[in-house]
Amino acid sequence: MRMHFVTTLLFLFLSTSFLCAEVREEKIEHAGAVFRVVRVEPDQLQLVWKDDQGQPYRTFDRVQAAYEKQGKMVRFIMNAGIFEPGEIPSGLHVEHAKELLPLNEKDGRGNFFLKPNGVASCWRGRDEGAYISTVEVWKRRTDEASRVRDYRAPQYAIQGGPLLLIGGKRHPAFIEGSPSRLVRNGVGVDSKGRFIFAITDQGQVVNFWDFAGLFLKLDCQDALFLDGTISQCAVNPTRPMGSNAFAAMFVVAE
Repeated sequence: MRMHFVTTLLFLFLSTSFLCAEVREEKIEHAGAVFRVVRVEPDQLQLVWKDDQGQPYRTFDRVQAAYEKQGKMVRFIMNAGIFEPGEIPSGLHVEHAKELLPLNEKDGRGNFFLKPNGVASCWRGRDEGAYISTVEVWKRRTDEASRVRDYRAPQYAIQGGPLLLIGGKRHPAFIEGSPSRLVRNGVGVDSKGRFIFAITDQGQVVNFWDFAGLFLKLDCQDALFLDGTISQCAVNPTRPMGSNAFAAMFVVAE
């Protein structure tokens, strides 16, 4: 009886420790810059944009407050992509398997429209897992899911641009040694099927060629640019975190 009681306590302790485990952040040097890197399992990750009143969260602390009301703590939060005035994502946005905004296939100026751009997504059902793909591949996958009535997929998705890596190769528009060095953040998928998030550390800048090279170094074949100068990230925050105003945000909460 005593052994059973001790075993039960140990199980509960380990379970609680696992559920409350902090997200691990690494500092990685590449091409003369330092990056903050976080690896996340796709089923841990959530994508958020609006609150229960239909208003964009905009800032990290408002997302933290919303999860706190659910009895959860935000372990990781990062802005999820380029957006328009009013904190409206520039392209496709899917949450909880519901498409809130459609694909944006227009031509235009700026990083988002530097083709090929692409989609980062997490699927359930037949093609479960994390994916980063061109817009064209995304359309084929969703068409196929519709034909086989696999309505569980995708669970969440965000459109961004440009793609940093496409099948292990840098975007064709990137130039080695480019002087355009800025704060940047992005996401890739590694060979273990995890999302790999990276952002330049405070005061660090990088060009697109070297930023794409970082994801190659991190075992990614596909990666997507999220945003530039205003980008921010918080890992295991212990207090409300003010931030720049954003639209969509990636979140891990427990």
